[in-house]
Amino acid sequence: MNTPDPESALSKPLEAGLYIVATPIGNLGDVTVRAVDVLRRCEVIACEDTRVTGKLLKHCGVNTRMMRYDDHASDRQREGILDLARSQPVALVSDAGTPLISDPGYRLVRDAREAGVTVTSLPGACAAITGLTLAGLPNDRFLFAGFLPVKEKARGDVLSELANVAATLIFYETGPRLERSLKTIAEIWPTREVAVARELTKMHEECRTGTASDVATYYAAHPPKGEIVLLIGPPDVSISTADPDALLREALQEVSPSKAAAKVSKATGIDRQTLYTRAVELKSQ
Repeated sequence: MNTPDPESALSKPLEAGLYIVATPIGNLGDVTVRAVDVLRRCEVIACEDTRVTGKLLKHCGVNTRMMRYDDHASDRQREGILDLARSQPVALVSDAGTPLISDPGYRLVRDAREAGVTVTSLPGACAAITGLTLAGLPNDRFLFAGFLPVKEKARGDVLSELANVAATLIFYETGPRLERSLKTIAEIWPTREVAVARELTKMHEECRTGTASDVATYYAAHPPKGEIVLLIGPPDVSISTADPDALLREALQEVSPSKAAAKVSKATGIDRQTLYTRAVELKSQ
């Protein structure tokens, strides 16, 4: 049986097409040999910020021409990249990690596939997956949901929509917004375990776990910096599958229908208004 020769593969001419290249999320030493080879041999690199990508290229000894491609790129710019990729190799990178994961690029890939341009993806670093491996939360099922909304109501609405998802939830977050997000999570799911993974692969990497309230208290005293992965453990199966009427009856022994509905809604993810209507019915029986 013949074993493929890695050296031979790397020396072959790079075929025309679009190459999705994952880059390090912090430690430049995490760049792969294959990524460096493609970045060196492609004709142009489409990137979010030429200054950020330029630092990586300098580290790798790569002098390939760069062109900007970000969230604000026009249809004309996207078509220009596709025109190049039809006849020569073009790389797409984000500032850090795997392109298209909460980064611009999916429209370019979609249009490339529709145009018959070959698309090749090079695996590598991804902050969401790195955070998941550090958190110690259940990882047999997980849902990546991007960034939480800035406004409090919208943030709460998104979390409520995901209340019954039987999987660990993964979000990206920023330092200035982290405490507010944790407080919203604490209001909706006071007992769920959360994890905050930050400065991943860097010197000051950390992963802190606990309830949202506990973690929020810590970061209120120690304002975080850097990029953040925020993870929320899955709902307690015993609670999420419990009989809502039974939970309401138990709560009604101590509080009003309104508060009972709020309590059961937080525990199960069931719509609060629906629970309130049922609580009133149970109270009158």
